[in-house]
Amino acid sequence: MIRQVFGISPSCGRGRGLLAICVIFGLAGCSGPQPILYPNSHFNTVGREAAERDIDECKKSAEAAGAEPGAGRAGEVAGSTAVGAGIGAAGGAVGGAVVGAAGSGSAIGAASGAVWGLLTGLWHAFTGGGEPNQTYRRFVDRCLTEKGYEVVGWE
Repeated sequence: MIRQVFGISPSCGRGRGLLAICVIFGLAGCSGPQPILYPNSHFNTVGREAAERDIDECKKSAEAAGAEPGAGRAGEVAGSTAVGAGIGAAGGAVGGAVVGAAGSGSAIGAASGAVWGLLTGLWHAFTGGGEPNQTYRRFVDRCLTEKGYEVVGWE
């Protein structure tokens, strides 16, 4: 299944397939949500490079204070896996009923759906899918506001 999802050929060694998946997750992990700053007079005075440094400083301060950007993501992954299993089981049961094997179809669908849900949940957890948790975001927003920036959102 993983080979099909990521386009890894069957002749590709196990090590290469795992490496490809790690590279994909690693590259995507660099693109987590960032605060978007309004170009007010302070931003225009200090410039983009200084603003980026200030954003990094505020993020580090938030983490030092105990706020984690990805807190609560394990629950999201578990929920995504359970939803995938439920949807897969329902779809598998319908497909299995068509060929007279609803039980087998349901089991196969549940397993496939759980894997899909797990991979989807992991993808979002490692890539920072969605916004960081509220405590982390509020901390960074306040830090940037105190430095003179206006945060208009996160992307």
